[in-house]
Amino acid sequence: MIKFTKNLLFLSLVTISSFGQGTVGNKTKKVVVAYVTSWTSVMPDPKYVTHINYAFGHVSQSFDGIRIDNERRLKQLTELKTQSPALKILISIGGWGSGRFSEMAGLEANRQKFAEDCLRVIKEFNLDGIDIDWEYPTSGMAKISSSPEDMQNYTLLMGAIRKKIGAKKLLTLASVADAKYIDFKAIEPVVDFVNIMTYDMGNPPYHHAGLYRSKYTRGISVDEAVDAHINAGMPINKLVLGIPFYGHGKDGVAGFIDYKQILDLKGFNRRWDDVAKAPFLENGNAEFVCTYEDPESIAIKCSYLLKRGMLGAMYWEYAGDTEDGILRKAVYSGVNR
Repeated sequence: MIKFTKNLLFLSLVTISSFGQGTVGNKTKKVVVAYVTSWTSVMPDPKYVTHINYAFGHVSQSFDGIRIDNERRLKQLTELKTQSPALKILISIGGWGSGRFSEMAGLEANRQKFAEDCLRVIKEFNLDGIDIDWEYPTSGMAKISSSPEDMQNYTLLMGAIRKKIGAKKLLTLASVADAKYIDFKAIEPVVDFVNIMTYDMGNPPYHHAGLYRSKYTRGISVDEAVDAHINAGMPINKLVLGIPFYGHGKDGVAGFIDYKQILDLKGFNRRWDDVAKAPFLENGNAEFVCTYEDPESIAIKCSYLLKRGMLGAMYWEYAGDTEDGILRKAVYSGVNR
C-alpha cells in the first residue's frame, strides 16, 4: 500500500511537466491516428495522418520486456519520418488476445524492466512513444490471464513507463468504448491521449459504430462512449474518436469485412439510419446484413468530435481502406476543416 501511495504521488507531481511531443497543451492542432499492422504491406501516406500506431508489440514470455511482430515492417514505417519529420510513430503493445500483461504489471520488478524496455524500443527504432492496448485489465474474456488487482497495477505501469521514457515522448492507450477496466482519473496526469475503440459495439442487425442511439443500437452509441470516458475522469481534449475501416456482416456478407471489400459486394442495398447517422446494407429481403462506416458517416463524426472539443480521430486500420484512400481522406479532411 505504501508503494502504491508513492506512485500516486509521482502521478500527481508529473502533471507539472509539459509532454513536449504530445498534444496535451495544444488545443488547436488535431491528431489523426492510423493503426498500421505488421501483417499488411501497404505503406501509409503521411499526408493524411499525424500519428501511426504500429500493431503490435507484445509482453515478452518472461513478463518483463517487449516482443515486436515483424521488426522489418516497423523499420520501414519509421523511414517515413525522413520525408515527413512531423510524423509521429508509436508502437502499440497488446491487441485482442495478447496476454502476459497481468503478470508483468503485477510485480514492481517486472514493471520496471518492462518500462526500461519501452525506452530501449523507442531508441532502437526511432519511435515517438508507446501505445498500450491491454484488452482488458481485470478481464479474461480474450482468454488471457487476469487479476482483480489489474486496474491498480495498470495505473502503476503507466506511471512507470512515463517516468522511464520521459515527458517528451508520447504515452497513449486504446480504451474499450464503455470506459471500463481502467482508472482514468488516476492515469490522466501521465497520458497524452486516449484512443477510444468506438466500434465493435454490435453485429447485424445492429450498428457496430453508430454515432447516436437508434433502434439499431444494441450496446452503446459512440456519443454515449465519449460521455462514459468523460464521466470516468478523462478530459474531452485528451479523447480521440475511433473509426472502423471495416464492417461486420451476416447472411452472405463476411463476419469481418474491410471497407474496400464492402464496395465490391453485389446484390445488397445501402440504407441510411438518420438517427444513428450510420449506413448499413440490406439484402433482397430488406434484412440488415452489414454494419459499416463510409465517407458520409465519417464526415458527420468529424463534425461531432470538433464540436465537442475532442483531440482528433483514430482508425483501425489503414489497410482496410481503398487504394485511393476514400476513408483516410475523409477522416483527414473532416478533422482539419
